Amino acid sequence: MPCNFSYPWSSWYSSMEPFIYWFREGDGPHSDPVATNNPKRRVKMETRGRFRLLRDPSDNDCSLSIRDARMSDTGVYYFRVERDDVKYSYRDKKLNLQVTAPPWKPYILFPEPLEAGRPTKLTCTLSLASGEGHPLLFSWVGEAVDIMNPDTLHSSELTLTPRPQDHGTNLTCRVTLQGSQVTLETTVRLNVSYAPRLVTMRISQESLTDLNGTSLPILEGQFLRLVCVADSNPPAMLSWLWEGKALSPSHRSAPGVLEIPRVGVGDGGEVTCQAQHPLGSQQVSFSLSVQKSPPPCSCETEEQQGSWPLVLTLIRGALMGAGFLLTYGLTWTYYTRCGGH
Repeated sequence: MPCNFSYPWSSWYSSMEPFIYWFREGDGPHSDPVATNNPKRRVKMETRGRFRLLRDPSDNDCSLSIRDARMSDTGVYYFRVERDDVKYSYRDKKLNLQVTAPPWKPYILFPEPLEAGRPTKLTCTLSLASGEGHPLLFSWVGEAVDIMNPDTLHSSELTLTPRPQDHGTNLTCRVTLQGSQVTLETTVRLNVSYAPRLVTMRISQESLTDLNGTSLPILEGQFLRLVCVADSNPPAMLSWLWEGKALSPSHRSAPGVLEIPRVGVGDGGEVTCQAQHPLGSQQVSFSLSVQKSPPPCSCETEEQQGSWPLVLTLIRGALMGAGFLLTYGLTWTYYTRCGGH
């Protein structure tokens, strides 16, 4: 940073070389400066060797050179001149220093997609601006490297054997520019390809989640909906088999769903869900046992048939009683009217 000053006293002259001090805002004249040409004054440890006067102060030059700027150097600075017994701080002329992160970022090179169980070399690179010669310190951070030997995580190259559970996790490469305390980093999301780890088949809306090797009894005429799920990346291709014969999916958009609107006796047998994947396939099967529905209950009909003779008996009794009364009435009339003759 170029800087020139003039003495606040115009008539005063001395052959003694002036001492120039650069201070950080908030520090007084008796604090350690960040840079000075006075060999008897100690400078701040964090700026030693990086902040220095650039030219000869005898020429009224207070130019300041800053190397390996750090984010912590951000702040306001002022300079002070001392010559003989005359001392003056130029607090109206200040340097407002803003240190930002460099525009460079590391870049991680590796073949995609990663394959579970296969060792793969990843390389972290950083292209510095021309003239930058900082030693670089590399480190790797992420769930995929938590179980690795920490001594292997401080190189620009990393040999990673991804696991299925590493899919979708973040991996970060950090590069520290030694001497400047600047750390740059870049993060990638891992895309790990793996074969089906777990294939489960369940009855829709039922708590039973694994039908593999079991027998499922079901009544004839009931509705059955089966759901097959496979954990893999990329997703496995699902298909259904009945007694080894391919079945058409109930919905093309959901090949893992099999629906039977009305289960028949002939639908019994082994039902299989296949999960096909380029890295390996798996399947689960169960036995579908169809039971005939019980015959309809005839208790009500028998009760009705059993009560019908009772009705006929009551009617017959009523007719016999009516006939008896009619006979009795005619006989009584005959004898009361015709008895005198």
